Amino acid sequence: MKTFTDNAGRTWTISVSVDAIKRVRGLLDVDLLEIVEGKLIEKLIRDPVLLCDIVYAVCKPEADAKGVSDEDFGRAMAGDAIEHATKALLEELVGFSPSPRDRANLGRVLQTTWRVMDRARDLIEARIESVDIEKVVEQALANAGPSSGGAPGSPASSPDG
Repeated sequence: MKTFTDNAGRTWTISVSVDAIKRVRGLLDVDLLEIVEGKLIEKLIRDPVLLCDIVYAVCKPEADAKGVSDEDFGRAMAGDAIEHATKALLEELVGFSPSPRDRANLGRVLQTTWRVMDRARDLIEARIESVDIEKVVEQALANAGPSSGGAPGSPASSPDG
């Protein structure tokens, strides 16, 4: 079991079991077992809203016991809380796999995913630091000129057309 803390200071326990997988299927029509195909990892990383819905469904018995609604849960999920919840959910999904070989393979996929994401972030940071953003914005504004506020009408909409 993995834990994470939301932005309201509540600690949540992620435990992926058959019960949790069935609950996610029933509530969200998402099959967590698709992690084996690899597409689910990317989907969850790219869609934090879906991820938070899944985390809530996994944690629903705990949320019900704490009196936390879906909306309250969502309000407390942003920034670092989402990142920690993502890691907790994906690591639990890897651990759920009944086959040791599948667990090992999924673990490698997950570790590779984290490394690639870190490298991509490093590249973006380096690129941002190498560009004089203020100069780029000033140049874009200068190129836009004073008439950039409206698009010209199409020939079909002009009185002569």
